[in-house]
Amino acid sequence: MEIGTKVKICRIRDRVGQDIAQKLGKVGKITGYKMTDGSGVGLVVEFDDNSASWFFEDELKTV
Repeated sequence: MEIGTKVKICRIRDRVGQDIAQKLGKVGKITGYKMTDGSGVGLVVEFDDNSASWFFEDELKTV
């Protein structure tokens, strides 16, 4: 997935706070990448309300 791609949050695999859990099913735009602990790469997603969070690629679906 590339920066600028619109994605939908289709699942959240880790326990998260309520603010992140509410993003499930929402659509946002990939704005960057984040190195996770280890060798994984997360994708930073920005939403219409100007909030942003990072997700693993398998938690996102291209829209």
